[in-house]
Amino acid sequence: MSLKFEQLDVLKEMANIGAAHSATALSLMLGRKIGMDVPDVKAVTFNELTEAMGGAEREVACIFLRVAGEISGSMYFIMEVTQAEKFVREITGHQSLNLSNPPYSEYGKSAIKELGNIVIGSYLTSLSDLTKLSFIPEVPEFSIDMFGAVISEGLIELSKAADFAVLIRTVIREEDRQERHSFQGHLFLLPDYESFDHFYRALGVSDES
Repeated sequence: MSLKFEQLDVLKEMANIGAAHSATALSLMLGRKIGMDVPDVKAVTFNELTEAMGGAEREVACIFLRVAGEISGSMYFIMEVTQAEKFVREITGHQSLNLSNPPYSEYGKSAIKELGNIVIGSYLTSLSDLTKLSFIPEVPEFSIDMFGAVISEGLIELSKAADFAVLIRTVIREEDRQERHSFQGHLFLLPDYESFDHFYRALGVSDES
């Protein structure tokens, strides 16, 4: 099965809707205007996915959850640790929050986990609206580890069905400040082997080359 431009357009539409919902939810939670863009949605090989994240040994902050329902799979929201740390310091105003070296700030971990919950939840809602399939998120887990370690389980399962993954790059920014700082994250939905064909056919993806 291969993805075509029109199918990637559908995924980008889903991503943009999810980003808009995420920005609204974050703005309400923080009491200030947050913007979110999706500059890039693309299908990449597993090696390209690892390269895009800076290598298998790049340390990342990861929110991971399993998805059940009509489609099962693994979903990740991942930021480089330096980006995650800058983000939590910016939105909380606490410059001492630490995610770079253990022991990690519990407040910082909670802030990133909440960000991931909002982003993942918004994307799953937009996916469900577009595909008319049910996506039931399970309890999320947070970790700081090397990218190769956090993504390996999902890629092993996905590799039974495909040799590519869809990478959704997300940029978050605070709109109200004169100096607008932006923070980059990556979202991955890796369907399980049993759900792969069903998921992509629901998006109108042909199994023809």
